[in-house]
Amino acid sequence: MEAAMQNEAKICAESKTESGPRGPGCSLRHFACEQNLLSRPDGSASFLQGDTSVLAGVYGPAEVKVSKEIFNKATLEVILRPKTGLPGVAEKSRERLIRNTCEAVVLGALHPRTSITVVLQVVSDAGSLLACCLNAACMALVDAGVPMRALFCGVTCALDSGGTLMLDPTAKQEKEARAVLTFALDSVERKLLMSTTKGLYSDAELQQCLAAAQTASQHVFRFYRESLQRRYSKS
Repeated sequence: MEAAMQNEAKICAESKTESGPRGPGCSLRHFACEQNLLSRPDGSASFLQGDTSVLAGVYGPAEVKVSKEIFNKATLEVILRPKTGLPGVAEKSRERLIRNTCEAVVLGALHPRTSITVVLQVVSDAGSLLACCLNAACMALVDAGVPMRALFCGVTCALDSGGTLMLDPTAKQEKEARAVLTFALDSVERKLLMSTTKGLYSDAELQQCLAAAQTASQHVFRFYRESLQRRYSKS
């Protein structure tokens, strides 16, 4: 049955006419990004994926508390604030995943005994929240001028009961899916930096989702480039 599901699995393309990073065969929702929104952080960015929106601010490299000081690299912290209420277990889990991803690309050895703090505020959650947080964090780190060996992005995939693969699912699609998988990928070799999964899936479906995420990441990185070109263009 798994083999049949694998053969029948396909990526659902959303019929939208929004301009953005999507091209033929890409089912990512519309993207929007604005940098340098906040005055107090060293770098900031607002990232929108469909109706999911996250605001990110980066502080540092700055002075670090002695108790958190690392002698040969920067101390990286991630704080995720929900739309309402206090952070819970889900936010703490996402903070750890985002921190691990950032640590994999940030060149912390260039700023030893300092602190780099990424603060993420959820503005709205309409699905694929972790991926949107990763994208917002990356653009805020770029705005802050934090040295990185590569950019990174997040892509979420969902598998429904029939084995159909959906990229960048909405909250409703995530709720109805039997499996939701989120990947963080770098911009150089599309290497996997982090993954988190929920639900039931086969090894073949995992590889299929990873391959789809790697393909989709090209559209995200293209959007990064276009967004930065628009900002820094002399025209």
